[in-house]
Amino acid sequence: MKFNEMPYTRVDMDKVAEEFKQLEEALDNAKSGEEQFEVHKKFYELTNHASTNMTIAEIRHDIDMTDEFYSKESDYYDEKMPVFSNLLISYQKKLYNSPYRAYLEEKIGPVAFKNIELGMKSVDEKIVPLMQEENQLTSQYNKLLATAKIDFNGEELNLSLMNPYLHNSDRNVRIEAYKKYTEFFEKNKEELDDIYDKLVKNRTAQANKLGYDNYLPLGYARMNRNCYDRNDVASFRAQVKKDFVPLAEKLHDRRRQRLGLSKLHFEDEGVYFTNGNPAPVGTPQQILEAGRKMYNELSPETGEFMNFMCDNDLFDVLGRKTKKTGGYMTYLPDYKSPFIFANFNGTSGDADVITHECGHAFQGFIAAQDPIQEHSDITMETAETHSMSMEFFTEPWMNLFFGDRAKDYVDMHLEDSAAFIPYGTMVDEFQDIVYANPGLSPKQRNEAWRDLERQYKPHLDYSGNEYFEQGGFWQKQHHIYDRPLYYIDYAIAQTNALQYKVWMDKDYKGAWESYLKLCRLSASDFFTGLLPQVGLNSPFEDGCLKNVATKLI
Repeated sequence: MKFNEMPYTRVDMDKVAEEFKQLEEALDNAKSGEEQFEVHKKFYELTNHASTNMTIAEIRHDIDMTDEFYSKESDYYDEKMPVFSNLLISYQKKLYNSPYRAYLEEKIGPVAFKNIELGMKSVDEKIVPLMQEENQLTSQYNKLLATAKIDFNGEELNLSLMNPYLHNSDRNVRIEAYKKYTEFFEKNKEELDDIYDKLVKNRTAQANKLGYDNYLPLGYARMNRNCYDRNDVASFRAQVKKDFVPLAEKLHDRRRQRLGLSKLHFEDEGVYFTNGNPAPVGTPQQILEAGRKMYNELSPETGEFMNFMCDNDLFDVLGRKTKKTGGYMTYLPDYKSPFIFANFNGTSGDADVITHECGHAFQGFIAAQDPIQEHSDITMETAETHSMSMEFFTEPWMNLFFGDRAKDYVDMHLEDSAAFIPYGTMVDEFQDIVYANPGLSPKQRNEAWRDLERQYKPHLDYSGNEYFEQGGFWQKQHHIYDRPLYYIDYAIAQTNALQYKVWMDKDYKGAWESYLKLCRLSASDFFTGLLPQVGLNSPFEDGCLKNVATKLI
């Protein structure tokens, strides 16, 4: 079914609560594991239908954040989602403590039960008011950024639509664009600080009410970190500083030489060539059609997937002034349909949507064939491995998007991917510091960020920009506000994607077969158990990043 034809009905949470109560009673009355699993199939139906309607409302709100109807729906779900989360946990507790658990674990897998255990540690009725407040605060942040109005070059632009100017081949244009861009954040600095201060205090209060010293163990549970812990992440960060920052700095210097600059200034961060970064040729529709051709040639599985996406209008990619910034893939379970949301702006990022977000969507499309819903509950570092690796697997088709600048794009993509690992890891360490020390003032948080930039990106030069020099850059990073502790998943996944890059350069077919196997395995095993099954090294093992770094250049 096409997305615009999908009906929407507000989820009546009182009715859903009554249906959950009936399911729990049926579980209690079941006389065998088989009977309980039949009840569990009804749980799938109930949660799939509720999730589908909530996701439709979210997408349509994000498409136009000034739409009055869907703004009210968004407010409704900000209030009701914590209630829904508690209903899920209450039901799942019954499964977890079932006398027939051995049978159920055989059916839906041990990963599902570990995730239920983490869920039980992260949600409770007593923190529902705090969770509702948290949702309201993140919505306030997203609306503030989505409705930014920046007067530039005779136009009124939002943050997403400023990107082509921030990466313009003309350095003077970039400098002027960054002045205007920064002015928005300077003007709203107090509100941004206030929102984040409230979020940190809110999340810390949730953790304290659940018996934790700070938000970090609660945040790890909410991120379903089911097979590694804070110590493992700290070990990964140490590897990045020791083995990968030097590589990233070499690549930054190679870019500096290519640009003919004596030193890189912050306005040069996202620019790779003197004639500008390669940009996709053609209209948004032509980019989508190029994507269809590419995926039909890559494999039968990807061809089937992309035809389904295009035929059912499961993309909304045009940048508009009242549209939420950023991009994502989400899923509509009733229709077994992935959906891709993005903001095309004429930069190489438009093609990245057709590779990165489609990597997520392809895996979701593959996983939809599995009747066990829990097998789709992949953790984020696995999900991002699917998307970031797809960026590399699709490189042989970049001529469809960039014409005679395809090689420039491939070179830029490798440098950008390697440079991301230090940045993504830095975002994680910043959040680790913030939540371990929730009493930090806005000034102290900024000082912590700036100190980390000197460790992870020592080439950075913010001279002339007081806002960034004082450590304000992080406030543009959505995840820090609305998806706490998520960002390290990208860095871990990028490590896996670069392993695939090294592999496919030697044996493309073997690497693709491994990737397809990883997509099909979905969440049937823990992340650290999936990697050896498909021939990848664990990023947490000392030496993994060093091995990748030595083989990239």
